Amino acid sequence: MRSERSRPAEPGRLSALGLLPLQTLLMVGVGLMVTGPLADQWPVSAEDAINRALAAHRGGPATPFSDWLSLLAGTQSIIALTVLAVAAMLAFSRGRWLREAVFLAGAVAAQSAVFLLVTMVVERSRPHVPHLDAAPPTSSFPSGHVGASVALFGGLAVLAALRTRGERRWLRHALVTALVLVPLLVAFSRVYRGMHHPSDVVGGLLNGACTLLVMTHALLLLPDRPRPPARALLGAVPAACLPTESLPAARPASHDGAARRAVVVRHPHGCGAELAEQVRDILRHHGYADQTWTATSAEHAAGGLGERIAEEDPALVVVCGGDGTVRACADLLADTGIPLAVVPCGTGNLLARNLRLPADPADALEAALSGQTARIDVGRVRADGFGSGRFTVMAGAGFDAAMVGDASERVKQRLGWAAYVLSAARHLGDPRMRLSIRLDGGPVRERRARMVVIGNVGSLQGGLPLLPDARPDSGRLDVVLLDPGGVRDWLAAAKHLGARMLPGRAEPGPGGTYGTVAGGALEYFSAVRIDIRFARPQPRELDGDVIGAGTRLNAEVEPGALRIWLPPRTPSTPGEQGHSAAARGTAGDAGCSEPAPHALGG
Repeated sequence: MRSERSRPAEPGRLSALGLLPLQTLLMVGVGLMVTGPLADQWPVSAEDAINRALAAHRGGPATPFSDWLSLLAGTQSIIALTVLAVAAMLAFSRGRWLREAVFLAGAVAAQSAVFLLVTMVVERSRPHVPHLDAAPPTSSFPSGHVGASVALFGGLAVLAALRTRGERRWLRHALVTALVLVPLLVAFSRVYRGMHHPSDVVGGLLNGACTLLVMTHALLLLPDRPRPPARALLGAVPAACLPTESLPAARPASHDGAARRAVVVRHPHGCGAELAEQVRDILRHHGYADQTWTATSAEHAAGGLGERIAEEDPALVVVCGGDGTVRACADLLADTGIPLAVVPCGTGNLLARNLRLPADPADALEAALSGQTARIDVGRVRADGFGSGRFTVMAGAGFDAAMVGDASERVKQRLGWAAYVLSAARHLGDPRMRLSIRLDGGPVRERRARMVVIGNVGSLQGGLPLLPDARPDSGRLDVVLLDPGGVRDWLAAAKHLGARMLPGRAEPGPGGTYGTVAGGALEYFSAVRIDIRFARPQPRELDGDVIGAGTRLNAEVEPGALRIWLPPRTPSTPGEQGHSAAARGTAGDAGCSEPAPHALGG
C-alpha cells in the first residue's frame, strides 16, 4: 500500500473525532458497571484474590522489571517520548509525515482527556494490597498508565504497519509485535505492583484501543484516489536557462506499439523481491516491457551495466540501490545520453533527497517516469592510490570519510543512516588535518580542518544543509571545511546549519554563503576545479564509498554530464525560487539576461 502522505485528512474523515464523546460515555458506563452491579459477580469478584496472590509472590527480577515498566508508562515519560517521536517524524521526513505526527500526538492527548473525564465520574479505590508505587489521587478505573502506553506504543505500531514497507517483512512484523507487547507488559506490571485491579487495566486497554481506532479512521485511512502530480523539481525556469529536455513522459507499450528496452541495476540487499516486482510493473506500465536485470556485487558495484550498455543500447537505465550504486552507474552513463532513473533504496539516498524524489522507492520511480529528463552535473575525482571516478553527491576526506568507513554494513542494514551517527561519535576526537586547497588554478590556501567535503548537492539526511548553495545544475562544485576547535565551535557550527533549516532560511541570499562562518568553524568555497593536498594520508570517500587513504583529492565538475528522469514541472510559487549560478557571479547559462531560479529547486 502506498501512502499519500501529502494529502490532508478530509473533513468527512475528521468528523470521526466526534466519536470521542461516545467513547467517553462508553468508558463511564463500563466503569459504573464494574463498580456497581458487577462488583459482586465473577470475574470482578475474584479480582481481589488475584491481587493478593501476585503481591504474595513478588520478588526476583520481576519487581525491578515492573518498576521499569511503570516508569516507562508514567506521565512524564509518555510526554517526553511522544515529543521525541513527533519531532523525529517531522525532521526526518521533511514534513511529509505531518499527518502521522498529528495522529500520534492526538492519540496520546485524546486518550488522556477521556481518562480524566472518566475518573471524574467513576470512583474506585486501589486494591487492598501493598502498593509499590505512590498512588495518584485519580480513580483506579481505568488505568492511565495502560491507556497512555496503548496510545503511544500502539500508535507507533499502527504507523509501522500502515506506513512502512519493504522486503524485510519479518523485521516489520517483529517491530509491530514488540510495540504491541509493551502495553500488555505495562498492564501486567500495574496489577503486579498492586496499583490496579485486573478490570482497571482492561479498561485502560479498551480506552487506548478505542482512541487509536478513532484517530486512525480520522487521519490515516483515506480512500484510494488518483495520485496527484509530483511536486515540482524543476520549477518555472526560462527555457533558454534550463538544462532540461522536453522529452515526453513514457507511455504504455500498447499506446506506442513498441516496447522500449530498460536495464535495471539491482542492489540485492536494498532491493528485495517485493520491490523488484513493483519496479517491473511500473516499467511495464511506462512502456519498458523489454527489461534486462543485473545485480551488483562487492567486485562489481554497477553490476554488468557496462556490458549491457555496449550490447543492448538501452533507452533507460534504472538503478535500485543507494548513492554508492548510483555513483557507480553514473560513472558509466555520464556523457552517453542514456537517461537514468533512481529507485532510492540505500542507506542515505542523498541524491534522491536533494532532487526531491519521493522517499518511497516505488513512488520515486513512478513519479520520475511520469515527468521528463534533465541534465545534472557530476564531479570527476582524481586521487592517489585510486585513479579517477565520478560522483553525483559528495566527495570527502577526514572526519566525514572516517565516519563512513567505520560504519558497519550490518548496522547500516538494521538502522539505516543512523548507523553513521554511531560511527561519527567514535571519531569526534580525531586529530585535525593540515591541508592546502587551490581553486581554479588560483593561489594555494593553507588550512587546518577536521573534515573537507566537495559537494555537487548540499543537503544531508533530515535536510541538514551542509552546503547550502550547492546545486546539481550550477556548473560548479561547492566546498566546505569543518574545523571546530572545541565544544563551543561544534555548537556554533550546529547552530549555523540548523538555522538554515528554518522557514525562510533554506535558500542562500545574493552572493551565497562563501567565506568563514560560525566563528571560523565552517569555511565555504565554490569552484569548477578543486585541488587539495594533505600533509599526511587521510581517509577519503565518494558518495559513501571509501576509496582509501591518500594525500591528494582533486575534483572537477562535468556540467550537465548526466541525464536523469525527474517528476513533472509545476508552476513555481513565491518562496520556492533561489539564486542561480549567474546570481552568484559564476558562469551561468548562455542567453540568460537575468538571474534564473534554480532548475532543480532548493
